[in-house]
Formats: sequence, structure tokens, C-alpha cells
Amino acid sequence: MKGFEGKVIGITRPVERSQAAVEIVTQHGGIPLVVPTLELESFASESLLDLCQRASALDWIIFTSPASLESLFTYCPDFKEKLNPQCQVAVIGPRTERVLNDYSITADIVPENYTAEGLLEEFQDIDLYKKKVGVPRTFKARNVLPEGLKKMGATVYLAEAYKSTKPKDTSKIKLLVDDIIQGKVDAVTFTSPLTVTNLFEISGDKEEELINSFKEEKVLVAAIGPITQKPLADRGIKSITPPKYTVKAMLMQLNEEMSN
Repeated sequence: MKGFEGKVIGITRPVERSQAAVEIVTQHGGIPLVVPTLELESFASESLLDLCQRASALDWIIFTSPASLESLFTYCPDFKEKLNPQCQVAVIGPRTERVLNDYSITADIVPENYTAEGLLEEFQDIDLYKKKVGVPRTFKARNVLPEGLKKMGATVYLAEAYKSTKPKDTSKIKLLVDDIIQGKVDAVTFTSPLTVTNLFEISGDKEEELINSFKEEKVLVAAIGPITQKPLADRGIKSITPPKYTVKAMLMQLNEEMSN
């Protein structure tokens, strides 16, 4: 057998974000097991509505996920019309860019490195002094981006576009933990630090057993990038990470690893 063929691949990202991963695993003969350890809940926060009102004054708006973009346009459907015509748009990666294009908006910046650090690198040669920058996102995200923008002289308007929460029903996650410990899963994929930490927190008194199952490499682990890799490394767990931080690249790397 080669790669994913006949293998069970755990997918921990939210259901609405899992379709591409499911298709890739299936196309390569694998069995996708979708067990989200994270739920995304968009809502009309005060800061999001405030950002909507500021649209005409913005010099830049930065989207760090499709969820932030979709939430903004859900609760501020006329955002594009309100937006300053000179406002430029940056996105964290190609997936967010595709969603942006669905709203007939073109990104001015898509970094080569799909992280907050990658975005900041792109802004190194851009004058942000006294520029007004809108950043809709989850407030659980790291502060690297807004702090970096402020250091460049920007006025940053952070808006809470959605919440990243643990699933209300954790029964499937507990079953996944048991399946990992019993060796019924061949690999598990993670696409954000919260997908990692939530799994371990929900595992409860089985956490040590779960960590050991990963450490012993009975079950392979793949992380989308170094930020997601960190909470795994903190627990002494090795993970496969692709050079390009996308779901497709991560799964292709994992598929290759499982072919050896």
C-alpha cells in the first residue's frame, strides 16, 4: 500500500473548512475522519460594527482567514461600497484570497509565507506611518500582526469577527482520543494551534496516554506550519510540516511520508 491508501486520516479543523482535506484524502485512497476540535462562531461584535463604520477612512484592511472576511460581509453587507476607494487589501494566503475574490475584491498583498510574520515582512517597504489599518479576526489570535503594524506607525483597528471555541459536543473528540490510543487512526492533521490544544484539553485524564501514542509515532502527526507545530513540540511530539503552509501541501507531505 502506498501513502493514504486504506489509511484513516484524522481531520481536526471545523466542518465547514474540511471539504478540501476530505477530497484530497479520498482521492488518494484514504479514509477521512472529520472530528473538529474547533468551532468558529461569527457574530456582530461591537468592534466589528465599529470597523464597518470606519470603512471610508481605512487605508488598509487585512484579512487573516476566510472566517474573518465572511463574518465582516455578513454583518456589514455594504462594506465594499463604504470602503475608501484608495484602501488596499492584504490577505494571509491563497485560500483567503479566493474567498475575497468571491466578493469581487482583489488582494494587493498575498505573502509568500502564509503567517502573520510573512504579512509583516511584506509591509517592511510600505509606509504605514499614521495609516489606518483594519484587522477583523478572532481575539484568540496571536498579537504578532497588530503589534508589528503599530511598530511601523499604523493606527490599528482590531475587530472581533468570530470566536474560536471548543465544540459544545465533545463526544466525537473523546472517541477520536480512544481511537488514537488504540491505534485505529493512522495520522492526525492540525491546522491551527487551537486544534491542537483543544484536543489535549478535551482528552482529560487520557492526555498522557494520548501524548505517548503520538510520541511513539504509532500515529503520524501533520501540522500546517510552525505556529501550529509549536504546541505539539512543547509536548515532545514530532510533526510533519510542509514548506508551503497550505492544507494541500500538508496532506501531500503526509501522503509522501506514509509512502516511505
